[in-house]
Amino acid sequence: MSRIHVLVVDDSVVVRRFLSDVLSADPELAIAGTAASGRIALAKIPQVAPDLVVLDLEMPDLDGLATLREIRRLYPRLPVVMFGSITDGSAAVSLEALALGPTEFVAKPANVDSLHRGVEQVSSELVVKIKGLCARLRPLTTRPRPLPDPAVVSRIRPPAPRPAFGGIGIVAIGASTGGPDALAELLPALPADFPVPIVVVQHMPPVFTTRFARRLDAACALSVREAQTADLVLPGRVLLAPGDYHMRLRRDDDTVRVVLDQAAPESFCRPAVDPLLRSAAEVYGGRTLGVVLTGMGQDGMRGCERLRGLGATILAQDEKTSVVWGMPGAVAGAGLASRVLPLEALAGEILRLVLGRADAAVRAGAT
Repeated sequence: MSRIHVLVVDDSVVVRRFLSDVLSADPELAIAGTAASGRIALAKIPQVAPDLVVLDLEMPDLDGLATLREIRRLYPRLPVVMFGSITDGSAAVSLEALALGPTEFVAKPANVDSLHRGVEQVSSELVVKIKGLCARLRPLTTRPRPLPDPAVVSRIRPPAPRPAFGGIGIVAIGASTGGPDALAELLPALPADFPVPIVVVQHMPPVFTTRFARRLDAACALSVREAQTADLVLPGRVLLAPGDYHMRLRRDDDTVRVVLDQAAPESFCRPAVDPLLRSAAEVYGGRTLGVVLTGMGQDGMRGCERLRGLGATILAQDEKTSVVWGMPGAVAGAGLASRVLPLEALAGEILRLVLGRADAAVRAGAT
């Protein structure tokens, strides 16, 4: 099996050496080279032809974001994993980086003195993201995008008849790689008087989710905020799961509230989509509208399985508009999707299903 060749870019020789040791220990990975700056990395890419770049955020001369912009200009499909500290400043930079293409983020250890232990802690996350990005994207550099798989299309199930006691009660959205950009297009297309709550899990570290919620709130007619424990789940409000916490829903008499916890990661993620969907199934049952956007892995598939068993409708983003068709592809491939749609069609379909009117699609984008 061909190994994935990684270019490691970091101004710290300690980090370069340690990442090289950790990554090369995996039988599926190999180090294509190392670079101490963004400029050196840009010079090395055509020489070593990496399958993926692990890129430090903060470097002298040419920093990580400037280097990434140049990589995107020259090699738009080359996967990049940004490797940086979780700070308010790095969160702002990384959110911009995540919108530039097939890019992921892995946090550096906060304590330099425990670098060895810290890198060991994140190595599993880094390795998983490297393999996930490359598994989906490497073939696209050498062959045209395939037509939709007829086997997958044939497994798409039509929306199940909704229970007679009411329509959609909540919209639950899950996203990962490419999700920030997708959510920034989807949510602003929904009107201020959207009649049901929206809850969102986007795989993202702490601090990042705080900034991302603020950014969405500024762009949306709906109110968007990072969820806190005991937050009321209300119509017209979008609640985003905070980094490092699972977000679940709990009925409390006549209200529904958010419960946050730090139970074990699922699908290597916390927050994860599956816990949210399972709790939505318990509270709203078949009145949940599940939406699975672009993302790596299969997080959300088990939750969708639970929801479909209750008669819920599931929408999945299509392959063409997904940065990585892992999560939505898993849902579609398992026959759990009611419809598979391009990103630009999802807001209209959500409105149509929630409002129950054929003309709802024309309201997408209205405020």
